[in-house]
Amino acid sequence: MIQRLRGFSLPGGARLWVSAASFAFVLTAVVSHGSQLLQLSLDRQSWLWLALGLGLSALSLVVNGLAWGVVLRWFGAAPRWTPVLLLFLESNLRKYLPGGVWHLVTRVRALRAGGPCRQPLSGRQALGTVLLDPLLMAAAALALVALGGGLGLLGLLPLLALVPRWLNPLLEGLERRRAQALEVDPAGLNPGSLRLPGYPWLPLLAELVFVLCRFGGFACCVQAFDLNVQLSWWGWLSGFALAWTAGLVVPAAPGGLGVFEAVLVLRLAVSVPEAPLLAVALSYRLVVSLADCLMAAAARRDLAALRNSGYC
Repeated sequence: MIQRLRGFSLPGGARLWVSAASFAFVLTAVVSHGSQLLQLSLDRQSWLWLALGLGLSALSLVVNGLAWGVVLRWFGAAPRWTPVLLLFLESNLRKYLPGGVWHLVTRVRALRAGGPCRQPLSGRQALGTVLLDPLLMAAAALALVALGGGLGLLGLLPLLALVPRWLNPLLEGLERRRAQALEVDPAGLNPGSLRLPGYPWLPLLAELVFVLCRFGGFACCVQAFDLNVQLSWWGWLSGFALAWTAGLVVPAAPGGLGVFEAVLVLRLAVSVPEAPLLAVALSYRLVVSLADCLMAAAARRDLAALRNSGYC
């Protein structure tokens, strides 16, 4: 019986079913609260808050790109900051493609070609930097979940996984599982050969700043619907961090679509009216998606200019 359960797999994979279930949950919630959602209205000040949220979301992408540069430098690479940032922003939109890995594939290709760094990276180096980046994002976000207290304090545990003794085998395991999908030959990943320089304090701090900037855009959406009095900002930050991490670690959901919204509602609906909470989640989704598109378009234009000039 146990062997049968081990061999059982859902068609399309468990992550696809989690994404579908999350999307169905959000859709059901929107339909059931449709009349209440239609009664919500935005005044001029609310639109200004959403505009500010768009600006902060765009800023968070810049911070995220620079944080990836910090990861590259910590990993021993020599990043050229402008090409690194533009590559990150331009490839970021590919996270919405099915599979959720094409932004990572683009970055691995570019790093191995040598454009963003002063020297081309090996397959292992390129793979390690693009996989360590979201790992540090998740650890930073989960640490913020602990601000909600209670079981949220368990969010501090992933910080222990970043100790080199455990991070080395963890990253090696991720590399072996994702190598083929990210177009790296698994045969070149010798077990036990990965050596990290120590605890990633600086990259982790950079990713923490990114998550806080991301929350800034979300907080503006909360303000737009006057929900800031329903819950303390620590509670909002903890709930956001948990939902954002869930959207990050379910790559079958393009850009965390559906997963973020479902987790946010399940986590905060006990403290916040569900209809306006859904409005906040949906408006935030529109804000961050628009920021992704705008920054990717601007980066593509600037990256083309750099390539024409021979700098990249």
